Amino acid sequence: MMRTHTCGELTKAHVGETVTLAGWVHRRRDHGGIIFIDLRDRYGLTQLTFDPAHSEVAHRAADRLRSEWVVRVTGRVSARPAEMVNAKMATGAIEVEALGLEILSTAKTPPFELDAEHRQTAANENVRLQYRFVDLRRAEMQQLLMLKDRYIRHLRAYFHERGFTEVQTPILANSSPEGARDFLVPSRLHPGKFYALPQAPQQFKQLLMVGGVDRYFQIAPCFRDEDPRADRHYGEFYQADMEMSFVDQEDVLQLIEPLAKELTAAFSDKELVALDDEQKFVRLPYREAMTRYGSDKPDLRFNLEIVPVTEMVAGCGFGVFAGAVEGGGVVHALKVDGGGAAFSRKDIDELTEIATSKGAKGLAYIVVKEDALHSPIVKFLGDDLAQSLVAKVEAQVGDIVFFGADTWGTVCAALGAVRDACGARLGLKDDAKAAWCWIVDFPLYERTEDGKIDFSHNPFSLPHGGRKALEGEDPLAITGQQYDLVINGFEALSGAIRNHDPETMYAAFAIAGYTREEVDAQFGAMIRAFQYGAPPHGGCAIGIDRVLMVLQNLTSIRDIYAFPKDGTGRDLMMDAPAAVDAALLREAHIRTTVVS
Repeated sequence: MMRTHTCGELTKAHVGETVTLAGWVHRRRDHGGIIFIDLRDRYGLTQLTFDPAHSEVAHRAADRLRSEWVVRVTGRVSARPAEMVNAKMATGAIEVEALGLEILSTAKTPPFELDAEHRQTAANENVRLQYRFVDLRRAEMQQLLMLKDRYIRHLRAYFHERGFTEVQTPILANSSPEGARDFLVPSRLHPGKFYALPQAPQQFKQLLMVGGVDRYFQIAPCFRDEDPRADRHYGEFYQADMEMSFVDQEDVLQLIEPLAKELTAAFSDKELVALDDEQKFVRLPYREAMTRYGSDKPDLRFNLEIVPVTEMVAGCGFGVFAGAVEGGGVVHALKVDGGGAAFSRKDIDELTEIATSKGAKGLAYIVVKEDALHSPIVKFLGDDLAQSLVAKVEAQVGDIVFFGADTWGTVCAALGAVRDACGARLGLKDDAKAAWCWIVDFPLYERTEDGKIDFSHNPFSLPHGGRKALEGEDPLAITGQQYDLVINGFEALSGAIRNHDPETMYAAFAIAGYTREEVDAQFGAMIRAFQYGAPPHGGCAIGIDRVLMVLQNLTSIRDIYAFPKDGTGRDLMMDAPAAVDAALLREAHIRTTVVS
């Protein structure tokens, strides 16, 4: 028998019993002939005592033990003296008097301390990822794995209870333009052709709706060759993917909102904030969100809002403002409460750099002080206009007002980034709060840097107004039945009501420059399916790893994964990506050439 009990379960109720435990040596202490070992498994710690008076053989064996050796111990449970009880341990009221010890495995000295109570640095993270099999033994990592298991079970139960069927869709799929680079898999059986790992199960879940499944979901692996960042794991991630037939946008939002509230309550200690009068999540049309907060994923834990002042400054004496308006642009203002008192000149310069990184030519400002308005631009605006602008945004003494003047998109992006940075600098991003909000009515198209029209969101989304909206209207004015759910400045979910009519799909792709033949070549299965009776349908995908990261106040999404890639997309533990044997390349009909 390997063990009769786990290290985290023994209590005073077990005193007098003979038990067998197995696990890793967490700590070893030698106190005058009696050796104390803290034995660890995933359930907790138990203190073992090796006293030669109880077993000389076990005592001699224990003298060899070192950190992370794997052992099995048989012993008698005894109560600790009152003055020796360790209230910090779940098993702190007992100890096990060892009668027998078997060493199951020895270990090299670990590359880092497993019970260190300090935050790991970036340099330490690389070591931790290289030795992830050791890092996973840390209590923090064990708890995260168990938490994620409960989290996934909660999601599955939620959808099962509402009549959804879990269906697994293919991993070897076709390449399609869905917004990110595909991972390609060469075919041995079909030389010169490739599969693609799915960026999402988008086409398959729509085909399931045509197939009559009605309510589908899965915990879906998705693969995208995108640059990693703190909230985006490289290469692979998981989403709770779902789709429903015979629904409209309101049906989807009504299904998901209670789930988001449940997850907040079950997997965080956060307070729900930014709710409307009916205690529902706020809904913001895309353009309103961009204008008021400078972002389509605004952090609503704090109330800094951007205010349009274009009409007020048209024709004013400040050339930057007047020139932007004359060129068809806008001027917006952002009041930061207390920023005038809190921000130094260095802070303002750094915020200016943030604005220029988003395309702005600069960042004008006015500091409201008791004696006067302080700013290089007041002399160009004139006192009256400057005072009117300050009054417009309701700035008080001690506040600072930032201004952006450029095209609407550039001003939104620049002031949105400044707003976010100010929220961080002023400590307004309260981790005890969860601010969810819906962003709706996304533009269906956008103009790319080379001047072309392309899809700005999911290309399979149904436009508001249906096919008629695609006929003759300015493409950039068309909005889609698309929606995102945001939490604390992070995109948590994206979804849409889908286009299910072949002719509407052809028309939508034609605006983005696709011929009918190109649509048939890339989306032939969907076109054919829609010709055989397709129900109206829609759904969404929840970024489950990102949501859990936010709910748990983690700074990196990599902490959510058992075996993550590092910040450059490398698997340090398995040494991947790596070169492969030339014979494998020949079988796959591949010849490699590295282009510098």
